[in-house]
Amino acid sequence: MIETFAVVLGIAMIAGGIVVIRHRYWPPAPDEEPREDVAEYIAMMVGVLYALVLGLSMVSVWETRSSVKEHVQAEASAAHQIRLLAAGLPAAQAEKTRTAVDTYVHHVVTAEWPETEDGQPSGRTGWGLLDEVRAATQLPDNATPTQSATLQEALAQLSTLDDARRGREADASNPLSPMLWFGLIVGGVLTVAFMFMFGVTRSFTHVAMVMGLTALITFTVLLVYQLNQPFNGIFAVNDTPFSRYFPGV
Repeated sequence: MIETFAVVLGIAMIAGGIVVIRHRYWPPAPDEEPREDVAEYIAMMVGVLYALVLGLSMVSVWETRSSVKEHVQAEASAAHQIRLLAAGLPAAQAEKTRTAVDTYVHHVVTAEWPETEDGQPSGRTGWGLLDEVRAATQLPDNATPTQSATLQEALAQLSTLDDARRGREADASNPLSPMLWFGLIVGGVLTVAFMFMFGVTRSFTHVAMVMGLTALITFTVLLVYQLNQPFNGIFAVNDTPFSRYFPGV
């Protein structure tokens, strides 16, 4: 967080310094008509268009983060439910199911999560362990009606687990579109640059306008950048759901 504010302040001070240099070495001509109103109108129009890009980017990254959070919660909850349902199975199959679930969750927390935080794909090991969970929840020939009902519920939870895992992997590989990044960067530069193109005669007013606008744009772009990393950074979704349901794994 401190680094983010340091970057925002640094860029804003650079922009303010450019304004001071401009007014010191290239001041408006004495007979030049002040155009604060024109500058304000142009900046407003450019700002409105840029706000559309900012809004679209913010909605996109926020929805991705929310999707990640939902998928992680659903995956951990489904794994927990399967482990609980194992109590209604024959003893040998119940132990096999619990072991398979614990192994899967341990792999997700200790192996896959660090890889995802580093931006690496999860690989196929997790899917193989999920197949072992599926194999452990097969209906035995001598199953009682109660055990059959338990297994059906376990298979339904397994389907939820499969979908949630698939969604989590899709979210991890779904960053913000390069076109939106292009619009964010170029639009921000243009928005600030327009503030230098008009004859604002009062240097303090000009410095305040440029620094404020630059700080706001920089902060927003950094916010989008942080939200675009759902498994890393300030707003990262962590593995707390797994740790809560499986404290000993």
